[in-house]
Amino acid sequence: MASTFWGRLPERARGALREAGSYSLVRPGTFLMREHTRSSQVCVLFAGAVKVWVDRAGEVVILDVLGPGDVLGELEAADGGVRYANAEALTAVEALGMPADRFRAVLDSCAGSVWTVAEVLADRLRAADDLQTGHFPDDPARRLAARLLRLADRLGTDLPGGGVVVRVPLCQQDLGRWSGMGRRKVAQLLASEPFRGVAVTRNVITVRSPADLRRLLDETDPA
Repeated sequence: MASTFWGRLPERARGALREAGSYSLVRPGTFLMREHTRSSQVCVLFAGAVKVWVDRAGEVVILDVLGPGDVLGELEAADGGVRYANAEALTAVEALGMPADRFRAVLDSCAGSVWTVAEVLADRLRAADDLQTGHFPDDPARRLAARLLRLADRLGTDLPGGGVVVRVPLCQQDLGRWSGMGRRKVAQLLASEPFRGVAVTRNVITVRSPADLRRLLDETDPA
């Protein structure tokens, strides 16, 4: 959790948020938040995985997959706007929830905590920029590699002898929805280098060599 919202927070702020909120267990398939609705709730995830997605003319577009230490609802807490996306539990989830005004009050009372939210928003902006720059010129391999590494870093468990396993129910079609391509293109990429160490099976994604995917990103970095 070190690089997540919760991991970056000062310990005083963590304690204050624990006192301000309440814990809940969420079943897979349950919506923590729904697109286009107004809600004052903010959630911090402590276990499980959540899919953040939007519906565009009947097509699902996955924006992110969040895990332990991540925060939901911080954008609406900042600007008071409507929910920009759905947040759906992929697995059983444990979350700490509280009203947005209480969330803001805690951060205001703990020096430096507001900057933690700014860091989270900056991270998500960079991730969105990375996906967009992968389209110019079109580079589906880079986009898919970036998403697989994000899963491995946030939700992965190290395997004996190297590699990472991610136990979330994401299929090839889901990876395509997240990476801006069709399922068939995802299947083609997974059958090519450097994705030969990646296996996508029911409820499990295995990345045998994250280093190969990172090299792909380095080689195709627009900078």
